[in-house]
Amino acid sequence: MANATKTKNQKPSWIRRVGAKLKETFSELKRVSWPSLPTVFKTTGVVLVVVAAFLAIITGIDAVLGLLLGLIS
Repeated sequence: MANATKTKNQKPSWIRRVGAKLKETFSELKRVSWPSLPTVFKTTGVVLVVVAAFLAIITGIDAVLGLLLGLIS
């Protein structure tokens, strides 16, 4: 009796846990709806344009603040 409860409460080995997690991960990856290549290029272009716009805005603000700091000192 004590032996049966001991085996029930034992955790599976780490190899079995890793194997189960990998199996679960690959089964989830099969369910993912992957975007087409043109969609990937289009959204990547949008991201790059937005990043470039924010870069220009932040650089402009930095330049203006640098000029103001130069006038103060």
